[in-house]
Amino acid sequence: MSNSAIEAQIAYIQKKISYIETILKRHNGTKNALADEVEARAAIMMSLMQIGETINKIDAGLLEQFDLLRDAKGAYSVRNFIAHDYEGVDVALIAEIINDNVPQLGRKLQNLKEYISSNG
Repeated sequence: MSNSAIEAQIAYIQKKISYIETILKRHNGTKNALADEVEARAAIMMSLMQIGETINKIDAGLLEQFDLLRDAKGAYSVRNFIAHDYEGVDVALIAEIINDNVPQLGRKLQNLKEYISSNG
């Protein structure tokens, strides 16, 4: 896969992370956003699914090099649980993922993007 394709995938994931952050701000936090079952929760879940789907397409060796392999596997697992609603989605777990894992994922992806840009 070309560097420009990887950069585009990273930018897409970053955009989805930004969407989640915007939703959280508009609803004054994670708890309120996830309580809005009509719009905010659905938008967050869709963004998480898209993150999981997209990161799964990035080369595993590259992800491992930037300590993203576990994050990618976790994101894809979240994608699967949301998409298939295995035993219902645990909103508390989604809140934890949003608050703890998503910001960390964003930082790691930024490091990867900077590396690709400078070594492209």
